Amino acid sequence: MTLRIDGTDHELTVDTRTTLLDALRERAGNTSPKKGCDHGQCGSCTVLLDGRRHLTCLALAVAYDGAEIVTAAGLAGPADEGDLHPVQQAFITHDGFQCGYCTPGQVCSAVGMLEEAGRGAPSHVTADLEADVDLTDEEIRERMSGNLCRCGAYAGILGAIRESAGR
Repeated sequence: MTLRIDGTDHELTVDTRTTLLDALRERAGNTSPKKGCDHGQCGSCTVLLDGRRHLTCLALAVAYDGAEIVTAAGLAGPADEGDLHPVQQAFITHDGFQCGYCTPGQVCSAVGMLEEAGRGAPSHVTADLEADVDLTDEEIRERMSGNLCRCGAYAGILGAIRESAGR
């Protein structure tokens, strides 16, 4: 199977039971997505899969042959240029991480969430389904509720997302 990971094609041979997370980490050598709970409850393994945020610990790799995957590492510009994605820079500016273990999943989820809100996808707390999405703190918290931070850096993460959303 082939996965395009952070702009590079990877030809992989995997057992049909291999999760996408294990294929990324163990077969393709991309350690940006983290193995947290391994049950889809913490969000540490979140990547952008064909442009949408996705939990890789709950996905079988073989189901995504040909998929385009962007990890937090792939959001940044080339390493020699040192350019970070605006959301990554906002996380740094607002100290949106502490131990950093959940940060790659948080950043990918934030990038995907901002895109979802930008195209008007409602969340569970969206009051007016006909109006443009207003990324209030309640909206941001609801949309990011699938990503847990055991260090409690939520105030910084919220500030980073507010800045990225232009608030």
